[in-house]
Amino acid sequence: MISYESLNTSACADRIRLAERELASFIGAVKALFGPEEARRSAGDWLDESELMDSPHVSTSRDWRAVTVAASARLANRVTAARDRRTPVASTDTKVSPIPSSNCFASALLM
Repeated sequence: MISYESLNTSACADRIRLAERELASFIGAVKALFGPEEARRSAGDWLDESELMDSPHVSTSRDWRAVTVAASARLANRVTAARDRRTPVASTDTKVSPIPSSNCFASALLM
């Protein structure tokens, strides 16, 4: 006969597997897109966000997806901020350089 304790342990193990799978998928995608350093940062973000969940003991795969979405938002903010720091400020100079003409039409008329 299956006891309450074994059912509870089994359910907990299932939730842990779901969390591990969600985290592994997220980190794999971040590593492929942004490299290993960003993947390490994002893993920390994911774990931080999982601690902020209201009730981790009743977590479902849907709840873990919410953790991934929150960690993805942190990643997006970090990547955007880094890109903005690297992008030079656009010049306000509106002067357009002339394009040299080969005068092909004029040379065709001379033939």
